[in-house]
Amino acid sequence: MELIFLEPVFKETVWGGNKLREVFGYDIPSDHTGECWGISAHKNGDCLVASGTLAGQHLSDLWREHKELFGPTADRAEFPLLVKIIDAKADLSIQVHPDDAYAAVHENGSLGKMECWYILDCEPGTTIVIGHHAKDAQEMRRMIQEKQWSRFIREVPVKKGDFFQIDPGCVHAIKGGTLLLETQQSSDITYRVYDYDRLSDGKPRQLHVKQSMDVIKAPFDPGARPKPQVVKEGPEGSKTHLITCSRYACFKVDVNTCWEEDFGGDFTNVSILEGEGRVDGISVKMGQHFIIPAGYGTCQFEGKLSFIFSQPR
Repeated sequence: MELIFLEPVFKETVWGGNKLREVFGYDIPSDHTGECWGISAHKNGDCLVASGTLAGQHLSDLWREHKELFGPTADRAEFPLLVKIIDAKADLSIQVHPDDAYAAVHENGSLGKMECWYILDCEPGTTIVIGHHAKDAQEMRRMIQEKQWSRFIREVPVKKGDFFQIDPGCVHAIKGGTLLLETQQSSDITYRVYDYDRLSDGKPRQLHVKQSMDVIKAPFDPGARPKPQVVKEGPEGSKTHLITCSRYACFKVDVNTCWEEDFGGDFTNVSILEGEGRVDGISVKMGQHFIIPAGYGTCQFEGKLSFIFSQPR
C-alpha cells in the first residue's frame, strides 16, 4: 500500500493573488489565482494522482474503482471532503452555505457545505466576517432587504494560527490579505448575499439573496467557536486537535524531529504547510497534498515540518 500524492487544481478568481506561487512555489495560471484545490474529487476540480502505480488517474476514479483505499466511508456516492488553500488578495463576497437537506432539494442533489479555516498568514489588522448581528430571522431578512450591511455584518480580528468552524447557515467572508487552509465537504455551492457592488466583466456578480435568507441561521451564536487543544507534546513534536464535527475531524501536527502515527481504519488527507522532510522515506515539502489510505499502518514523518490532516465523519 502506498501514499497517494495529488496534483493540485487551481482556480482563478476576481479576488485572488499570487501568494500561491510566492509562498508555496505552485505554477499558478495567473496573478489572480485564489484557490488551490489540493485534495479534491469534485467534478469542478478533480485532482490527478501525481506518482506511483496509480499515477494519472483522477481521485474520483480511485473512489469508484479502489474502494479498499478508503475504509468505511467508501460506500458513499461521493468522495466526502475537499481540501484547499485560499489566497485572498481582495475581499470575498459576504456568503453563506446550505446544509445537506437544502442542497439536496435546491441544488440537484449536491452535498451541503460545512467547512473550517486554519489561518496560515494574514496582514496586520486583518479581519474576517463570521456571523451577523440580527436578533432573529425577521430582523435578518429586513437588514438584508434594506441593505443595512454595516449593522448586519459581524467582523472579528484574525491572526496567523487562528481557527474557525463555518457551519451551514453561518454568514462569513474572508477579507483581503488572508492566506488559509480550508477543509470542507465536497461541495461547490455558495450563496452570495452581498458583493460590495463589484463588477466582473463589467457586470455585477450574481447574488443569491433568496437562497441566503432561506438558509441563514439567526441569531448567530458567537460562543460556538471551536477551541483547539494540544493533545500530545514532546521533543519530537506536538499534535493539536482542531475540531471534530459531524462531517470531519481535523488535527495539526508540528514535527521537530520524527513523528510516527497510525491513522487507523479510515483514509486521511494530509497537507504539508511549512518546512520539508520525508514521509516514509519520500521527500516532501510545503504545498504538497496526499492521502494516507485506510489501514495503512504507522506512518513516519521526519524533518522540521507542519501539516494538517483530516478524516471524514
